[in-house]
Amino acid sequence: MNLLDQLKTLDPRDPGRWPWAIRGFFVLLTFVVCAGLSWYMFVWSDDRPQLEKAEADEQDLRAQFTTKQQRAANLDAYKAQLAEMERSFGAMLRQLPGKTEVPNLLVDISQTGLSAGLQEKLFQPAKEETKGFYAELPIKIRLVGSYHQFGSFVSGIAALPRIVTLHDIEIKPTSTTGKDISYDNLTMDITAKTYRYIEDGDAASKTAKKKVGGAT
Repeated sequence: MNLLDQLKTLDPRDPGRWPWAIRGFFVLLTFVVCAGLSWYMFVWSDDRPQLEKAEADEQDLRAQFTTKQQRAANLDAYKAQLAEMERSFGAMLRQLPGKTEVPNLLVDISQTGLSAGLQEKLFQPAKEETKGFYAELPIKIRLVGSYHQFGSFVSGIAALPRIVTLHDIEIKPTSTTGKDISYDNLTMDITAKTYRYIEDGDAASKTAKKKVGGAT
């Protein structure tokens, strides 16, 4: 009688009369199932958070690798873009006057108003303000003239080779005593700002002065 026939003749209510080979097989099977359940409950359950963390770390590393791979592939393009930004930045810096050029620029701003036919009532440079790598020099200006002359002045300022910005523009009639306001006799108050590049020598000089002041 083969094993299959023996299994068919077994009485499930009386396992004590089963052949030793079959009883041993079921004992071994029970042992394997119990061992598997024990491993799952006590080993797999404890190691599962670590496994999940390792899987998450793997995904993160894969994403980092993909990003770095894309950057490496576009490295030449990034270098070209950086070089172009440096050229543009250099061109902007060249539009900022040096310390010795500021007086000439102030003369140019004043002459622009006079060339437009305006009367200059006030031209007052304020205290220079440091803004990181550059300094800002505000200039309070009051001019008298017509709308057309004001337009010529603004166009002339925009055409200067150096950066000059105009702020707080206020235009009002020069005289309000008459009933008719003349648009050829107006007063414009304006703040012009020019910018100076702070050279390394200036920074070194300021640092030295601070050290001397601290020592005394």
